[in-house]
This record gives sequence, C-alpha cells and structure tokens, in this order.
Amino acid sequence: MPSHPIEDDQIDPYEDLAFVPAIKNMPRAKNGGKSKQRSTPARRLNQEQLTLVAAEQDEQFRYTYQAGRLEAAWLYESLGYFHMMKWIDDILRVVKGGKEASVYLCKGNQTTGADYIAAKVYRPRKFRQLKNDHLYREGRQDLDGQGNAIINKGLLHAIAKKTEFGRELLHTSWLEHEFQTMQLLHEAGVDVPKPYASGNNAILMDYFGDEVMGAPTLNDVDLDHGEAKQLFERVLHNIDVMLAHNRVHGDLSAFNILYWDGEIVLIDFPQAIHPDINQSAYKIFQRDVVRVCEYFARQGVRSNPYKLASDLWQRHHHSFTPQINHKILQEDRDDERGLWESLRNA
Repeated sequence: MPSHPIEDDQIDPYEDLAFVPAIKNMPRAKNGGKSKQRSTPARRLNQEQLTLVAAEQDEQFRYTYQAGRLEAAWLYESLGYFHMMKWIDDILRVVKGGKEASVYLCKGNQTTGADYIAAKVYRPRKFRQLKNDHLYREGRQDLDGQGNAIINKGLLHAIAKKTEFGRELLHTSWLEHEFQTMQLLHEAGVDVPKPYASGNNAILMDYFGDEVMGAPTLNDVDLDHGEAKQLFERVLHNIDVMLAHNRVHGDLSAFNILYWDGEIVLIDFPQAIHPDINQSAYKIFQRDVVRVCEYFARQGVRSNPYKLASDLWQRHHHSFTPQINHKILQEDRDDERGLWESLRNA
C-alpha cells in the first residue's frame, strides 16, 4: 500500500478504456512500432456500461441532434469514442434511416480537414432485418473488430454454432467487411465515399450533400438524356473497375447511388462479394447490372443489360456457374420482378 495518497493528477483518466476495442486508424501507444498481441478477444461492454463510460470520460459530448433515450444511448456507444478521439465534433442530424443502419451528419474538424463527416451507425444486431445475408458471406473470412481474420477455434466454433456471441462476431465482421471493401475501392479510384475510420459499430466516411440536405439517391432524380447517358457510362466504369479488383457490389441499384452536383457516388458495401469465390456471384452481378440499366432506361438510355453483364464478366476472365439461387431476389420488389420471373422460368 502506498504511504501517501494518490493525487488526482497522477490518475490516468483513460485507464478504464484500455480494454475497449481499438478504433481503426487510431494512433496506438509507441512501443517500437509493434502492437501488442491479444490471446483472447477484447472485452466488450454492454450498452449501459458503454453509455456510462462515454458520459464519464467525455462529459462535453453534448451533440446538437435531439435523439430519443434509446437512440441517444446507442449513439454514445457507437460514436462517443470517435468524438473523444477528435474525429468528429458534433452530431447534427439524421441523414437517412434504414433497416440495417442509419447515417448521421457529423461536424468535422482538422483531423480529416472535412467540414462534415457521414457516420454510418449499424442498428443493434437484434433489430437488423437483413434477408439472406448468408448468401453474401459465402467464401468470406470472418473479421474481428480490428479487421483481422478470425483464426481462434473457439470463436469460429461460436460463429458456426450461431451462439449469441457468435452472432455478435458476425455482426462485427459484416461491418468490417464493408470498411475494408470501401478502402480497397476508394484506393482503386471507384466513386465511393472515402472511409476514414471504423469501430464500435460505426463507419466514418465522406459526406455528400450540404448542411441542409444529404445527396439524394438516383431513384429520386430525373435526368435529362445527355446527363443520363454520361452518368450511365460512369456507373458502368465503376462496375468495371470493381470487377478488376475482384469485387461485386451485390446490391447495386439507383437506391444505392448518390447524386450531387452532377456526380455520382456508390454506397452500401457490406454485402460485396468476390466474383471467384461466391457460387452465386454471376447471378448477383447480373442482377446489379440489370437494376442499373432499368433505371437508366427510364431516363431514356437504352441498353442490353444481359449482354453488358456477360461482356464485363468475360472481360475480367471470371467463370460462369450454372447455379441459380433464387433466394438472392425479392419477388415483391418492382425493380426485381422481371429478373425474378426470368430466373424462375429458366
């Protein structure tokens, strides 16, 4: 026991955060350039604990957005550390809500040099309403909270058995897969938001829009013929570059393409797949191309989506497979009904 009391300035205020999973791209303590290896997974707090820690460690995180009690707790858990680490200064409003995640407009700072940052915050796993996500996981490595492949047999067993902890691991892997896909595609020159950081159930990325409204998706935009033709070619270019880097979006349509000041940006990549690993890859890719072509056809740009898909696929020497998995399609969606019928009757 110490012979004298410990002064307040001797206490490390962040000591209790040592076990919190690291946020991607956050500087680590200097230790010769090497990070410490963990033999066990990092301890994870429950929602109540995380809320209390966030409030205690950063009492100044009083954001502008007026959230309800449950949403406020979820935002503290998901974004509190980004604020503490100076990635964002404020949460201003909701840009878009969704069945899988919500996007919030955040105030940026000198860390990124951006005035605004988009924070994609995944819904709590038990409230997510993903359909057939196992189809997109086929052939993927499961990733931990630091984006590394999970090799621990115990963790893999929990995933295989779909225990509560295993489902939590899959939830984290889904998010980390999106972050890594965005990093890969942004570096390849694809029109995607620049990803800044990930961790604790959220991804920070470039924001498209202004302080009043976020960029609309293409399905809410009517284009004149000249601009539509130009943007159609740009979307095909993006699809081509993605294939060259062994990625298929997996859910591409006018609903997942933002439009702002004459430019387009592709978003939402958690379901992206490798074209040579997933057995349903070509049909998923063909569906992406058909959806895009159907939108631009309504804007007066005619094309042959099935030939386009086949030509692009062969250009990059990906193999065709005879398997058709009808579960990737949603029969009740207007933009998929034609493709559903053609596959069902094939």
